Amino acid sequence: MRRATDGRRASTTTVWLVLLLLLAAAVVLALSVGAATVWPTQWWGTGTLQAELVRVWRAPRVAGAFFVGACLSLAGLVFQGVFRNPLAEPYLLGSASGAAVGAAVSLLLPALVPTALSLPVLAFAGAWGASWLVLLAGRLGGGWQSNRLLLAGVGLAAILAALRSLIVIVFGDESTNLRAIISWQLGGVQTPTSAEIAVLAPVLLVLVLLVRALGRGLDALGLGEDTAHAMGVRAASFSARAVLVASLATALAVSWGGLIGFVGLIVPHVMRWWIGPLHARLTVPCAIAGGALMVLVDALARSAMAPSEIPAGLLTALIGGPFFLALLLWRRG
Repeated sequence: MRRATDGRRASTTTVWLVLLLLLAAAVVLALSVGAATVWPTQWWGTGTLQAELVRVWRAPRVAGAFFVGACLSLAGLVFQGVFRNPLAEPYLLGSASGAAVGAAVSLLLPALVPTALSLPVLAFAGAWGASWLVLLAGRLGGGWQSNRLLLAGVGLAAILAALRSLIVIVFGDESTNLRAIISWQLGGVQTPTSAEIAVLAPVLLVLVLLVRALGRGLDALGLGEDTAHAMGVRAASFSARAVLVASLATALAVSWGGLIGFVGLIVPHVMRWWIGPLHARLTVPCAIAGGALMVLVDALARSAMAPSEIPAGLLTALIGGPFFLALLLWRRG
């Protein structure tokens, strides 16, 4: 047993090294590419256009992309643990679509919700409500069957997507930048200000701590409700707390990145295969890997067709769709 533990620790050390190198490479690439290439030697200095471009625009954009990717990965990790299905993630379960409905209401009906916090608040309400509808579908079906939960999430996501489109059609007018809203729905990282970064950083830290605190309960829940209860974990109340945390992470990701799918599916699945099944041990690596992946995707979205941008959600769908189909075929086999 001691040898296995030592091997696991050595493997974890290797994973940490690889993740930090991946993150560093992603940040360097993202700061360098775009409509104009800025080499690392041009990042420093005062008064130069290249240095100002990196400092004022690209560096905050990288921070925003990392925040979105980390939140999506953390939400996916929790949802996969609660629903006991490695195919669960915010986009497929309808949580992201619920957040998008709330965000669309905030963007298109500012007279009803005029406060500056309306976007994240309504996005959270939509994500939390959608997640609970999926959980309710599983309960009404007489137990936790992962296939039923996944299908319920897919169906709910389709309904919410139609509702979101209806809101855009009915309440959009000449004064509304519909193109910007549609682009946001396709997924695109917003560039935060320095003041907003000062808020997002501690928020992400709190999310990491909350998800890590859920680790033992998620591990127990994976063994079944009866076993979890014997271990002192009450499935219903614990699931409520876990869904609350995952919905908050989803809402924040949607607020800053729009609808970006499959990041919450790919990253936790790969990290679980690489590191192991314990959720507390997976939390920080998932956040780092998800952030690094989103930084790379956003860099590609900004540079592939510069000066135009490709919606990041389209790129993650092109990557995540085949990954999802491969998982389905592998699980069936």
